Amino acid sequence: MPPLSVRIAKRAIDVVGSSVGICLTLPLYPAIAAAIRIDSPGGVFFRQRRVRQITSDGDSGSVFEEFTILKFRTMCDNAEKGTGAVIASKNDVRTTRIGRFLRKSRLDELPQLFIILIGDMSLVGPRPERAEILRDLTLAIPFFEERMRDVKPGLTGLAQVNLGYTGAITEGSVLEEFRSTLQNPYDLEEADGALADDMRAKLLFDLAYTASLENLSTFLATELRIIVMTPAVMMKALG
Repeated sequence: MPPLSVRIAKRAIDVVGSSVGICLTLPLYPAIAAAIRIDSPGGVFFRQRRVRQITSDGDSGSVFEEFTILKFRTMCDNAEKGTGAVIASKNDVRTTRIGRFLRKSRLDELPQLFIILIGDMSLVGPRPERAEILRDLTLAIPFFEERMRDVKPGLTGLAQVNLGYTGAITEGSVLEEFRSTLQNPYDLEEADGALADDMRAKLLFDLAYTASLENLSTFLATELRIIVMTPAVMMKALG
């Protein structure tokens, strides 16, 4: 659990940041909503249950606390009909034309500012995953659940501004020189592009961010750096 000073500072940044963000971006909502409706049939918004954080329970181990995310819809209606819960891929065929732009620019995340304001999310933190997918990942990747131990998920984060959408190591990332070690180290054709490799890279950044929460000065430096970097990632459509 982060110290009280960090928790107070983080919540203050969340309230101020989300309030300012809502005021600045609310005029974009009508245009985005119209583009979504024109592009494909279905609702404007997308709601889904995600893991808010993981807490410890002396009897049952880890407890997944859930919340409901709110985004602009980027996929065709009923995208998971017949497939069940799956993680979106880079070139997911279920993504609509306007959805591809919204995902690249991260404009689909704007409604999440309201979720941050009410306290279910934070401006900065690990990307929230669905409970059923997170359970599978914790079985495949040691300590994967620790990225959200007593930490709220974020609209942006250290992994989000340094890696691709699924956690892929991008050109210019600080992990680029370690790509051959972290991703498919045995050069197996069938393992090339494996999601678990991307998630392991994401885990490294998320654990680094979690470690920064142990000290107020380290937290503030890391938090503000990520917030400053995020607009550039959005404008370049890198994340």
